[in-house]
Amino acid sequence: GPTRKMPLTASAMDFFQLFVPDNILKNMVVQTNMYAKKYQERFGSDEAWIDVTLTEMKAFLGYVISTSIHHCESVLSIWSSGFYSNKSIALIMTQSRFEKILKYFHVVAFRSSQTTHGLYKIQPFLDSLQNGFDSAFKPSQAQVLHEPLIDEDPVFIATCTERELRKRKKRKFSLWVRQCSSTGFICQIYVHLKEGSGADGLDALKNKPQLHSLVAKSLCQNASGKNYIIFTGPSITSLNLFEEFEKQGIYCCGLLSARKSDCTGLPPSMLNNPETPQSRGQYRIRMKGNMSLICWYNKGHFRFLTNAYSPVQQGVIIKRKSGEIPCPLAVEAFAAHLSYICKYDDKYSKYFISHKPNKTWQQVFWFAISIAINNAYILYKMSEAYHVTRYSRAQFGERLVKELLGLEDTSPSH
Repeated sequence: GPTRKMPLTASAMDFFQLFVPDNILKNMVVQTNMYAKKYQERFGSDEAWIDVTLTEMKAFLGYVISTSIHHCESVLSIWSSGFYSNKSIALIMTQSRFEKILKYFHVVAFRSSQTTHGLYKIQPFLDSLQNGFDSAFKPSQAQVLHEPLIDEDPVFIATCTERELRKRKKRKFSLWVRQCSSTGFICQIYVHLKEGSGADGLDALKNKPQLHSLVAKSLCQNASGKNYIIFTGPSITSLNLFEEFEKQGIYCCGLLSARKSDCTGLPPSMLNNPETPQSRGQYRIRMKGNMSLICWYNKGHFRFLTNAYSPVQQGVIIKRKSGEIPCPLAVEAFAAHLSYICKYDDKYSKYFISHKPNKTWQQVFWFAISIAINNAYILYKMSEAYHVTRYSRAQFGERLVKELLGLEDTSPSH
């Protein structure tokens, strides 16, 4: 849960600023002004440009964040006369001023000579966000490594022609998270850039264990020695990785797939389906030290690799039509934690910012901001302030936008 007690009067902005404090916003102001100056030195003076202020930077963020609630395809539709126009917030800043800030917006204006990392333009922001996540929240023992659902707005996709969909640029990165599976709080973000579509690109590595092993190690670098139980999908699950994690005091439970997983070191007899028909709930087990390989049958064979649960402990999977199906405890735990993450995706993925810039670093930035707001709401729901105001996720987002735009008085007397 939360590591600090927030006052009863804490606003949406107070929770958001646990992760994106004023000093980060002031840095964005400085870097944006520096980039504007550098750009104009190179391409000629821009008479319409005036240095951005902290108040304007907050309003700029507020406008873009508003697309996470109203899902307009372009943030500029706020000033239009169409369906997505929003007169109540459009008056704070003119469209031309917003577009100027959007043109020059930067988190890091200059590339240092030592930088080789493709995300250098937002790495300081991601590091700061990570520090905020670490200091504001203590996760539960059970956590999940996965790619959160950050696809396009489903309503937009449904109305899109195939040609329009093909024209939309594919993301040049994949975003992975380590997530507390009892609250949904995202503890750590890892961004992997698709460096070209050649042999070393992400697409070429999609089914190869080395990439997913790298992702898992990066996400768990702060988790060693804390006895966490990490749940993983088939692409990450492997005997070598789990044994390496066990030496660091991290325990695992993962779904295994003969097609997607690295099955090195696992007995082939357990990876092949038995010829004799099996009844639902039957399972076979092979053990090596603390590691168990479980093959469980339920309308198909499911294999699990774990060193976090004893294979002899019994559990049940409850199905609406067929009732209780017996299974090892590891299978029950895996299903429960993964179903929670599915609920999280259903509830929170629709509040990702729908503004889609072309630049990869900006796409990552807005995804990170979306995650920070979802985390802020989770902390708000666990605080005493929630019992006073009881905002839904949409209401919380609207309050945050208004507070960023200066439309709400956030003083304690309010």
